[in-house]
Amino acid sequence: MSARRRSSLAILLIVWLAALLALPAVAQPLPAGVERGASVEGIDEYRLPNGLQVLMVADDSKPTTTVNLTVRVGSRHESYGETGMAHLLEHMLFKGTPTTPNPWAEFTRRGLRANGTTWVDRTNYFASFARNDEHLRWYLGWLADAMVHSTIARRDLDTEMTVVRNEMEMGENDPFRILFQQTLASAFQWHNYGKSTIGARSDVENVDIERLRAFYRQHYRPDNATLTVSGSFERASTLAWIADQFGRIERPAQARWLAPTLDPAQDGERSVTLRRVGGTPALLAMYHLPPAASPDFAAAELLAIVLGDTPSGRLHRRLVEGRLAASVFGGTLDTEEPGVTYFGAQLGPQQDIDAARTALLDTLEGVVAAPVTAEELERARNKWLKAWELNFSDPQRVGVALSEAIAAGDWRLFFLQRDRVRALTLADVQRVAAQRLLAANRTLGTYLPTAQPQRAPQPQRVDVAAQLEGWRPQPAAAAVPEFDPTPAAIDAATQRFTLAHGLQGALLPKPTRAQAVHAVLTLRYGDERSLAGQAEVEAVLAQMLDKGGGGLTRQQIEDRLDALRTELAFSAAGGTLTVTLRTRREFAVDAVALAASLLRTPDLPSDALDEVRRQVLAGIAAQRHDPQAVVAEALERHGNPYRRGDPRHARSFDERADDVRAVTVARLREFHRRFYGTAHAQFAAVGDFDPVALRAAVERHLGGWSAPERYTRIARAWHEPDAVRLQLETPDKQNAVLGVQQRVALSDNDADYPALSLANFMLGGGGDSRLWRRIREKDGLSYGTWSYVDWSQHEPHSVWGAGAIFAPGNRDAVERAFAEEVRRALDAGFTADEVSAARDSLLAFRRLSRAQDDRLAAALAGNLHLGRTMAVSQKVDEAIAALTPEQVNAALRRHLDPAKFVRALAGDFRRQ
Repeated sequence: MSARRRSSLAILLIVWLAALLALPAVAQPLPAGVERGASVEGIDEYRLPNGLQVLMVADDSKPTTTVNLTVRVGSRHESYGETGMAHLLEHMLFKGTPTTPNPWAEFTRRGLRANGTTWVDRTNYFASFARNDEHLRWYLGWLADAMVHSTIARRDLDTEMTVVRNEMEMGENDPFRILFQQTLASAFQWHNYGKSTIGARSDVENVDIERLRAFYRQHYRPDNATLTVSGSFERASTLAWIADQFGRIERPAQARWLAPTLDPAQDGERSVTLRRVGGTPALLAMYHLPPAASPDFAAAELLAIVLGDTPSGRLHRRLVEGRLAASVFGGTLDTEEPGVTYFGAQLGPQQDIDAARTALLDTLEGVVAAPVTAEELERARNKWLKAWELNFSDPQRVGVALSEAIAAGDWRLFFLQRDRVRALTLADVQRVAAQRLLAANRTLGTYLPTAQPQRAPQPQRVDVAAQLEGWRPQPAAAAVPEFDPTPAAIDAATQRFTLAHGLQGALLPKPTRAQAVHAVLTLRYGDERSLAGQAEVEAVLAQMLDKGGGGLTRQQIEDRLDALRTELAFSAAGGTLTVTLRTRREFAVDAVALAASLLRTPDLPSDALDEVRRQVLAGIAAQRHDPQAVVAEALERHGNPYRRGDPRHARSFDERADDVRAVTVARLREFHRRFYGTAHAQFAAVGDFDPVALRAAVERHLGGWSAPERYTRIARAWHEPDAVRLQLETPDKQNAVLGVQQRVALSDNDADYPALSLANFMLGGGGDSRLWRRIREKDGLSYGTWSYVDWSQHEPHSVWGAGAIFAPGNRDAVERAFAEEVRRALDAGFTADEVSAARDSLLAFRRLSRAQDDRLAAALAGNLHLGRTMAVSQKVDEAIAALTPEQVNAALRRHLDPAKFVRALAGDFRRQ
């Protein structure tokens, strides 16, 4: 063979090998019968032979998994006499199946944070947990089992009925929530969107068990559901488990029937008036809209921001800055069939509702004469897109957020809506405003006849498939590596530093979805003497920090935050200012610079102070009649040994109102001058950032800033209030609250901390606790019951607390059940099986907490202040894992004493 021939063969061989290497890897085969659907920006769709739709949103940036089952059934699908059935079924599915009779116990045992929600177009069931294949496979199996084998027994319905009524009554305590529901009911003449999701009391109380089972069989079927798995998981095995567990379910032969009902175009103003005790005046206006899949819906969403946002919205400028209202808002309901947009105003106690109503309607319906400007549109667009990006960047939130798009017709609407917002023009927004913001299309408080009625366009359904034709999704984001949330790994990855003037820092750089960053800054200041009488000044100053400063107006600050895709919040109490920040890698340095400039050079304008004052006073007025707030005030004040003005004094509603009225701009400026500085500050950040650049930004913008007043932590000396039972009346409230407290001479440094934490978890802190099983599950007396320990991190002075919400008529039964379960725990103790299951569950929840970037950032900042590392968490985990039943029971008996309980009850007990 010639050299030339050999050379030619070699070249061919090289070309062949290169081509072979360039071939894509062979995809793993799908389970039998499973078909691949659309793939959009990292979300992959599959379809089982029985019709179940499966969405996979893989993201290994956090070692957590979220599973969400969306069933396309809500209050819209209920017939006459069936209102509340969709919501009632949500409750009943958690009552178990023949193979899993107690789901809540199984959730708790595996550390699953699970729940369900019901809305007009869908019901969803979801759980988040630290990545664990066994737990994932179990939960998928439970969902498949619950879809077709839920017991729905009369005995369970009878006990759950009181719980559902309790939830209904809890909603009745909120006047604005009832105003919203009654306005919605007036807006819809025939369509079920006007019916409350929780249902009519008569329908719920008289539900027929066989009719409820028929409703279940009609709607709980694989071809009517979407299963979404998001976060960290192995795709092939997960899809195989889904195919195995759900593939056994047969598709019903009968097709689903959907009511053809659509309301006609509204032909005149409608009104509703609500009169109840408590709260402050409020206004609410609703206008009919097309479905969420309509091309016009994006314009309606941005109109809601242009009109209802704070502080840029027209309503805020007209009503709040004009001192006609305390606060305003706006929004839309993204529904599968024609829905509504809504706008409202909350008034202070002395504000004129007639003047506010005129200004509200003139502003909303005046958009036709005063068109939306280009600046308003861009500001609204940036705000909407920021919210969308923050939602999409979180693997736990995106899986559940897709439920709304699924319910609206197709999960891809989640992305199509974003693209429509990006492409929206002023002409689109103005056209929708002119068509929809009409007096004849409005539901409010009065009726006014007109000789020439105007009509909004006739409601029409939207062909979702046609809307999606020609649309092209964006490329999916790159996958990120898995994060290890063990304390040792966290400590090893954390970079700690202390600046020359005292600020402490902790940086934990790691890849995250959408390059998200969470940061926390705490400023500590003052002492027992210098902070006397400053409680409301301190709190109000924190609320004023984003109202102008750093050379920017309030609106410029809001615009800057939107441009930086950043959420920023300030809060202060007891000598500590907390700043929380969420942003993205590319904006992290600029976000820190903005936050620092607001902290160091606030404007504190007087008109903003007037607005904050009105809002705080309106909140206090509402709390005076809220049973939960009334109980909290009573427990805080009973036995409090500190005089008025002391930072540790528990203030009454009247004292808080007086303090708010006494706040002036001069006092705010003086407080800022005396106390703000970073010599005793802690900064912590977790997420995808450049640690060198971020540390430099912290040092440049926050370093070298000291306050004139010294900082000394305010001690909480031991005091033990007398045991007492307080009963407080809150007239016209259909829900009541029980609160219980006892002081405990422990801190989280004590040897009994792990044992008492586990004992409380079993008593009332976990989802399968004794109090939950007795009061909520067995007796069906309460929608929610709980216990907790508010652990001191310094002195041996913690607070154990417990509570329940219930109907006033069940007061005696709730108190009796509570007392019996506490006594049973003290006398008989917890069993070895309970302790074993609770140990695993509590440790799983602790692992899950460390996997949440916002909580981890707060923990790192707290550790800096306490001089701790995550090794302390590791020691606690190890101590919990080693606990015996004898140790746990002994700790509970040492520290819990019913003879020392302070009990407070609030509700409308006069009707008993």
